[in-house]
Amino acid sequence: MRKTKFVNGEYYHILNRGVDKRDIFLGKEDFERFFQGMREFNTVDPIGSIYEVQIRKKNKKFGDLVSKNNSKIVNFICYCLNPNHYHFILRQITDRGIGKFMQRLALGYSKYFNLKYKRNGTLFQGPYKATHIDSDNYLLYVSAYVNLNNKVHWLENTLYKSSWEEYSHNVRQEMDFCEKDIILNQFSSPEKYKSFAEESLKFIRERKELEKLLLE
Repeated sequence: MRKTKFVNGEYYHILNRGVDKRDIFLGKEDFERFFQGMREFNTVDPIGSIYEVQIRKKNKKFGDLVSKNNSKIVNFICYCLNPNHYHFILRQITDRGIGKFMQRLALGYSKYFNLKYKRNGTLFQGPYKATHIDSDNYLLYVSAYVNLNNKVHWLENTLYKSSWEEYSHNVRQEMDFCEKDIILNQFSSPEKYKSFAEESLKFIRERKELEKLLLE
């Protein structure tokens, strides 16, 4: 039974990985399909199967399918999708929003992945993990960890998808996906946050290396 009790308006660090640490994204199309699920399953009124909706609408691309009038149940603050795991920072905005969203996302992507790669069984390593973010300082630190998570794991030359491009203004504003004000409003400029996150990355990497040495 999950110990974390989700409260509306609060922030949570969510993560999960592939079963047996296997890759859950094998190519760019898989990242795009998972990201589509992050958009389409985040609704008060569920759309059901993305595949079936695409067939009805004759839409084979990874574009928006859900009505713009269908309200969200969570807000994304940050995310990073790595080959074998993902991280989110979510803010719950409706009762049981995180639970509903995560169930839809995992089920929908698992069905897609198993059908595409002709496999059966569980794709993810058990239930997702969730940690309550209970202070502004902790939120800032976790945002750096999530936004730059591919670099935390030295995956710069590997396929990944991250909200860092939004925070560093490498995408057009109309393409923004995340609710960034809670982070960026704590800095005098986006450049100041970028500097903070990159300095935090150095500390995170040093801490990981120290933990490895202590365990050897």
